[in-house]
Amino acid sequence: MAGSIYTCRYCRQQSEFDAGSAPTSCPHCGAPVEVTGAVSRSGWEKQPPISDMARIQFGQSSVQIEGKSVPTADFRLGGPERIYFSHHSVLWAEPSVQMSPMPMSGGWNRMRAGLPLVMLEAGGPGHIALSEDSPGEIVAIPLQHGQSVMVREHRFLAATSNVAYGWESPNVWITTGSGNDQETHFPLGAYVDVFGAQGAPGLLLLHSPGNTFIRDLAAGETICIQPSSLLYKDLSVGMQLHIEYPSVGGLQFTFGSGYSYRSLWLRMWGPGRVAVQSVFERSEESGQIISCSPATTTTW
Repeated sequence: MAGSIYTCRYCRQQSEFDAGSAPTSCPHCGAPVEVTGAVSRSGWEKQPPISDMARIQFGQSSVQIEGKSVPTADFRLGGPERIYFSHHSVLWAEPSVQMSPMPMSGGWNRMRAGLPLVMLEAGGPGHIALSEDSPGEIVAIPLQHGQSVMVREHRFLAATSNVAYGWESPNVWITTGSGNDQETHFPLGAYVDVFGAQGAPGLLLLHSPGNTFIRDLAAGETICIQPSSLLYKDLSVGMQLHIEYPSVGGLQFTFGSGYSYRSLWLRMWGPGRVAVQSVFERSEESGQIISCSPATTTTW
């Protein structure tokens, strides 16, 4: 840290501070300031969890991250700022906070545990707290005007109202079986969410099960990850399905051979940032693959 300007190594935003009053956490994303970057030899950097009671400022409002194992986002809404979120994440709210259903375009129809999700919008003055009700970390992503990120489905916690939302198909799928027993599987999920700030800087909060790791891919640099471990990525990062078939005892398991054992990966390439979570769902699809989305295929 030098002078009166601090540049966060995680959100890359700059903040000013007076001499003798250096911040303990980034006011834009909440990441600790006095922390040594932990980068593995493979190039992944662990993003430190937001410190308990760290505060993030946006406009005349702020959000304080409270707790460690199951953190809560405690919003203090004042001025013109508004936020939106799914109804199932509301922990508590003061009576002065005004909440209303938020119309969603593009055929919004999401389910969780068999129940529909309803998007709400809230404005102050007052406090409202949100929680994912499961262990993990809250990851804050400050977005500049025109900046967008792609997020895995069900990782969204909240966003400021000037952050536009959209959804699209990730085009990552396989079809197994034959005849009337065909089934299509989506290793990354049927949809991914796209968030982008419009008109002014915005704030996006995600829930990351386990620990969060980030990596900046250079142009043309590739990496393979478990599909369900993806937390978010820059729109500039490309991705496609990657299938590996092992060779065991001289018997090679190849595409269309009738053998079902294989490993499904998400192949990604730069330039841009990728973030993964350490908790993921193992792919359990079985049966012969009869078709798939554009993919690279290899053997062991």
